[in-house]
Amino acid sequence: MLSIEEIKLLIEKLEKIKGEDFQQLLDSNLKILKDLATTIEVNNSEMIDRLDKTITWFKIDTEKKKEEPIVDELTRKMIQAKIFQFGKTNIYNSLEIGPGTGMFSMDFRAWRLNYFVDLLITTFESNVERKIRKKFPPAHQKYLKFHNTDKTECSAIPSNSCNLVFSWDTFVFFTQQHIQQYLHDIKRVLIPGGYCFIQYADCHFDYDLAQAKRGYWNYNTKTAMTKIIEDEGYEVIEMNQFRPGANYAIFRMPGKQNPVVYKISELELD
Repeated sequence: MLSIEEIKLLIEKLEKIKGEDFQQLLDSNLKILKDLATTIEVNNSEMIDRLDKTITWFKIDTEKKKEEPIVDELTRKMIQAKIFQFGKTNIYNSLEIGPGTGMFSMDFRAWRLNYFVDLLITTFESNVERKIRKKFPPAHQKYLKFHNTDKTECSAIPSNSCNLVFSWDTFVFFTQQHIQQYLHDIKRVLIPGGYCFIQYADCHFDYDLAQAKRGYWNYNTKTAMTKIIEDEGYEVIEMNQFRPGANYAIFRMPGKQNPVVYKISELELD
């Protein structure tokens, strides 16, 4: 039986090959598939329940990743190298969404202030703030700013204050609607010309599709992610992957206030 993720992927593929000779056939099959996808999403309570994961779910997932990190050392270094490309000035701030175990949190020391937004900043024993602060020396503590979020809440971050918003291993768990709302909300935080560097799920690839089918990640694709980014008024700069399951998008706000200009690296996998 086809999963909802496979149905959505098939819909996307059929939409891409629309042509005059096959128009009637494609339209009729697309309607059937879209109706089927809608019916499954509306009536399948298990699917609905897993779309927006709870704070408790994120707590358990974060604790597991402390014991077994999901990012291998080579991938971590490639992600780190990209982060450093955005840190060539210290007059602006950085924002990391969902720092979790703090795997990349020390890579933002070149920025003036480091903002962190997470569901678990001060929640349960998974106190994200406490765990990240332990990684930094005393002299740097005053540059670290932590804020809780309930979904996409980032109102505590000053407007036009950051030239980079970064997130890894977080947006893969969000629905497309959740992602779009987040990208809408963080526009206020970015300076004109500021960048976002965000991991997302691309179910064009078997690994990502498997994660979505088992209910761990939420369904997304490069096509859908591109549309979300562009609909929110950003410019897509780069969409690539370091390895299967490590897909990322780099995009920027219109404007020229940011003195940093990102240049695409060829180190990633095609």
